[in-house]
Amino acid sequence: MAASASFSAHPQGKDLGVPAPDARHFVDWRDIIFATPWETAVVQPIPLDARALLLDMDGTLVDSGAVVLRVWGRWAARHGLSMERVEEVVHGRQGHESMAILLPDRPKAQNLADNAQMLADETADVEGVVPIPGAPAFLAAIADAPHALVTSADVALATARMGAAGLRMPDVRVTAEDVSASKPDPEGFLKGAAELGFAPQDCVVFEDSPAGVAAGLAAGMRVVGVGAATAAYGATVSVDTLEQVAVRRGLNGTITLLINS
Repeated sequence: MAASASFSAHPQGKDLGVPAPDARHFVDWRDIIFATPWETAVVQPIPLDARALLLDMDGTLVDSGAVVLRVWGRWAARHGLSMERVEEVVHGRQGHESMAILLPDRPKAQNLADNAQMLADETADVEGVVPIPGAPAFLAAIADAPHALVTSADVALATARMGAAGLRMPDVRVTAEDVSASKPDPEGFLKGAAELGFAPQDCVVFEDSPAGVAAGLAAGMRVVGVGAATAAYGATVSVDTLEQVAVRRGLNGTITLLINS
């Protein structure tokens, strides 16, 4: 039944304080019951407590996608691979590990040699490297909190990209030189937690890639996924950008992350 018929048929409408509908004044009860609660609802942020934070770099703090397309695009063309296939594999992993997946019959020594050259090329090419939205403010907010960078890049590449993006390099960092296994192995995150002096369950990881999210979860840590796709990777909670993360410090050293997902 139409709303106008409902009002006009109600004999007690005047007693309820509802004016009789006419051409000049009409109230639709559907607007009152359904629309108003949605329009006035306030979404509360999700709190996540931690003692230490472990941060991925590429895709989490730094947008280096333009460089990845250039450097890996040249490598893919040389080996007859589509860039679509390459992008399914490379994010979050060390280069030689990605090459081993993409070209499984190739000798490891060749992958290591190609990776060394690729790292040099990526370090020299910082055109288009920019911070992920919210990264500068987020790093400023956690400056006095225990945190570490855990990246599949080596020291030279990490330094070049953080610098190109205008971001502060964390004092504690775990890079490619420090681990024997690439993400999704949890070694890097476990080493980062140990360097900071905290148990895995007290740490929260920030990651953007399937391999990185898997590594954080395998380490027994909670993971904030950066990027809408990370919900499908199993991240504990996901945000589009770091602009959706606020930070509060407790008197006991607790870091409270307020996630507006």
